[in-house]
Amino acid sequence: MITKLSHASIYVLDQESAYDFYVNKLGFIEKIKVPIGNDAYWLTVCPKDQQEIEITLMPIYKGGMFKEDVAQSLAKLVKNGTFGFGVFECADIYATYQELKDKGVEFTKEPTQEFYGIEALFKDDSGNWFSLTQFKSAQ
Repeated sequence: MITKLSHASIYVLDQESAYDFYVNKLGFIEKIKVPIGNDAYWLTVCPKDQQEIEITLMPIYKGGMFKEDVAQSLAKLVKNGTFGFGVFECADIYATYQELKDKGVEFTKEPTQEFYGIEALFKDDSGNWFSLTQFKSAQ
């Protein structure tokens, strides 16, 4: 029986740029960085307060998992913001929104009251988009 999820992947266009975004802008910590060939790494990060799940910043490149046409199609989907998605939670959305905005994070939606809480939307440096949410129970 499955007991938990330990890793999830986010496809990125450039691992070094993604590392900078997730570690230096979002404040995540690096868990693992091991070379896997083609100038790529098995690179995982996680929020400081949730180290039991690792986010793999998975590069898109020809070889390994992808044929050239698949790599090109996937990169286009990611870059256009039509592939990746996730929800990150915070306790104070207004302070977190301002902190991330000051660090250069591109928001596509300012904090807005929704039926489930307050939500803002942002994109990472590859084009993946995320909800930053302060759920009602944390308000």
